[in-house]
Amino acid sequence: MSELLVPALVLAAGGGSRLGGRPKALLPYRGRPLLEHALAAARDGGCDGTVAVLGAAAEEVRERVDTGDCVLVDNPDWRTGLSSSLRTGLAALPEGASAVLVLLVDTPGVTAEAVRRLLAVHAGRTDLAACAYAGRRAHPVLIGAAHFPELLATSTGDAGARVLLANRPVTPVDCTGVAVPDDLDTPADLARWDIH
Repeated sequence: MSELLVPALVLAAGGGSRLGGRPKALLPYRGRPLLEHALAAARDGGCDGTVAVLGAAAEEVRERVDTGDCVLVDNPDWRTGLSSSLRTGLAALPEGASAVLVLLVDTPGVTAEAVRRLLAVHAGRTDLAACAYAGRRAHPVLIGAAHFPELLATSTGDAGARVLLANRPVTPVDCTGVAVPDDLDTPADLARWDIH
């Protein structure tokens, strides 16, 4: 079998329109911007490098966030939704990637252990897997490279990988108790996570 290579793809372009226009990558959580938390989860979880897609306030993110050796790419069409960032990120993955582990920047409860568990089930280019919490599938997700063409063809607006994952068997990876998949979309979400 060829070597397995799984980079992380962090989708971090959102402008936080429902949060008063505060770019999600820069939201402070436990003393660091959210993007740094996502990058740490990918790195500490064992991903083979990371690509982060920026959009809103991209220059400010570059100035304020310690991104280490992460590859940063800009999505000029970030306002059109998550799917344009997904396409931008897939195009920037290293050649030979056998899969990609997709992380959302606004899920601060996703841990390195959840990433490790997801990577542990990766066996080849046809894999599709997602973390599950009390039986409910959520983020992050692992998408084998054989699915990239279908992902690109079916990803529109804010749907992301939803169509692909709805039409193919997805291996659930139990992460109950080791991570929390909640994303941050409203001021109430920020208050619940103590983000000001």
